[in-house]
Amino acid sequence: MHVMRKVWRWSSVKYATLNTNMAKILVVGSGGREHAIAYKFHKEGHEVHMAGINPAVEQFGVCVALTEDQIPSYAKTNNIDLVFVGPEVPLVNGLVDELQKVGVRAFGPSKLAAQLEGSKVFSKMMMRKYNIPTAKYESFNDYEQAKEYLSKQKAPIVLKADGLAAGKGVIIANTLEEAQIELKEMMCNAKFNKAGSSVVIEEFLQGEEFSLMCFVSDKKVYPMKIAQDHKRAFDNDEGLNTGGMGAYLPLKKITQDDIDEGVRNVVQPMVDAMSDEGMPFYGILYAGLMKCHDGVKTIEFNVRFGDPESEILLLSLESSLYEIANNIIDGKEVKLTWSEDAFIGVVMAAKGYPEHSKKGAVIHGLDKVSTPVFHMGTKRVGDDIVINGGRVLLVCAQGKSLQEAYKKVYNEIVKIECEELFYRKDIGHLSL
Repeated sequence: MHVMRKVWRWSSVKYATLNTNMAKILVVGSGGREHAIAYKFHKEGHEVHMAGINPAVEQFGVCVALTEDQIPSYAKTNNIDLVFVGPEVPLVNGLVDELQKVGVRAFGPSKLAAQLEGSKVFSKMMMRKYNIPTAKYESFNDYEQAKEYLSKQKAPIVLKADGLAAGKGVIIANTLEEAQIELKEMMCNAKFNKAGSSVVIEEFLQGEEFSLMCFVSDKKVYPMKIAQDHKRAFDNDEGLNTGGMGAYLPLKKITQDDIDEGVRNVVQPMVDAMSDEGMPFYGILYAGLMKCHDGVKTIEFNVRFGDPESEILLLSLESSLYEIANNIIDGKEVKLTWSEDAFIGVVMAAKGYPEHSKKGAVIHGLDKVSTPVFHMGTKRVGDDIVINGGRVLLVCAQGKSLQEAYKKVYNEIVKIECEELFYRKDIGHLSL
């Protein structure tokens, strides 16, 4: 595989003078994660613009349907002080690089650094080269070779599409027969289009999974609070894998020692490696980790906030996100202050998700909910808010304890009425 390399000198980019008062911020993306980012900036007193349409953000900000290539000129024309890129696709496509070329301050990794999420093969190659603990694996771009290798493995086993697949490119197969079917779908039948033309086949890790997100400024790492999401579609961790059906913090089973181990053995070595390879990382590095019997291991890297973990993390974050973003860009020290409260977010998804979900049903009762609700997949039609497919809403709550937050979020979620929505009723149960 060809690996892009280039020495990236962040400090050489020339920007306008930093606006430390009320700033004009452009958030790229229009989902629940971006709603939470925009909401945080709005609460800090900034003027929020969004490259995308979100019915909730329209209530306090300016939403414009922009293509990626229109964003740099929009930012220049509207004197945007900071562009905060939410989703992985524009990061992997190099949007931050394009913004920097025209002198616009942009938060997020370069195209080179974003390969950590954009290519599973690249990510695993870096982990192998720098001895970062992860599952045993092999990567393939030839179907017959992959098929032969797979036939000699044990189930359960994990198949990963190399490229971006909207969070659906990881398959956990419980039998080798199932794995062979999925492998053929990926590599021969273009199940994930070009994303699955190369695959990673890796051992299945068992243990306690957790998300370690960090603000990163080259070799400086600032860990965030630990959140855990629930990947399976239905209660008791049944059903298909999803982008996440809810998240909560704090976690009972993950200790400070586990977090320190994750930073020391996974995140810090990776950002050091990226810098040494001429691809220094600036932005958010998300390490999906597994606490195994023989230590913390890496499941995956993402190069942006997790979703839905970020929504509850941003509710918990008391520090200024605008100040954090600018200090990361400028290589200055970052101080993170967090609420001591517990937080839970529960996803309401369209029936049929994560496979074929319906759109268009009207959602009632949003005005009755007294806790934050982030719009993940909604659309305004006249005076109505309707389902726009997939994950639709994230209902959040906080409390002095996880039990209090749990009770509160489920008391609020029943106020939302729509027969075409479903949600898990056990988010946070692992730490209750």
